[in-house]
Amino acid sequence: MGDLLLVRHGETEWSRSGQHTSWTDLPLTREGEEQAKSLAPLLSGRTFALALTSPLRRAVRTAELAGVTGAVPDPDLHEWDYGGYEGVTTVDIHRTRPDWYLWTDGVPPGPDGHPGESPSEVGARADRVLARVVAALPDGDVILVAHAHFLRVLTARRLGLAPADGRLFQLATATVSRLSTEHGRPVVAEWNARP
Repeated sequence: MGDLLLVRHGETEWSRSGQHTSWTDLPLTREGEEQAKSLAPLLSGRTFALALTSPLRRAVRTAELAGVTGAVPDPDLHEWDYGGYEGVTTVDIHRTRPDWYLWTDGVPPGPDGHPGESPSEVGARADRVLARVVAALPDGDVILVAHAHFLRVLTARRLGLAPADGRLFQLATATVSRLSTEHGRPVVAEWNARP
């Protein structure tokens, strides 16, 4: 049975500033590109039974620079749709909603095609990804290159927790985390690893 490796993309201008970024397809910063390259030693020598990325270029580019070959974009690995909070920082949201918390309060609708998502909606996408992952794990390791909030929800679901319990797993840019098994049950084996 293989392990599930989770890679959060490298830094973008908005991840640096704390702006919520879902569908806005920002490139990596120069620092983000260097961060992504630095992940290669953590992944070298591994072959993957399945390699998936978010379709957004910050994730695709991170996979390329980290040396992940053969990765296939999967729209289910897209970041949480932040609706009307796209591009807005938590600090700015708290000016009008001081007690707002993404994991319990959700987001207001955004422009057409971006209604926002609840934790359960993100969880449903994570469950679809996990179905593919679980089918591939008997053949070896699986790697997913995607986004912080989505990967946090996916981690919660893999561990049998509610989607909103993703709040328990802080995830830094350009890190590798590993979910494994112990006595046949999913566990966190490594989190936020950097070279």
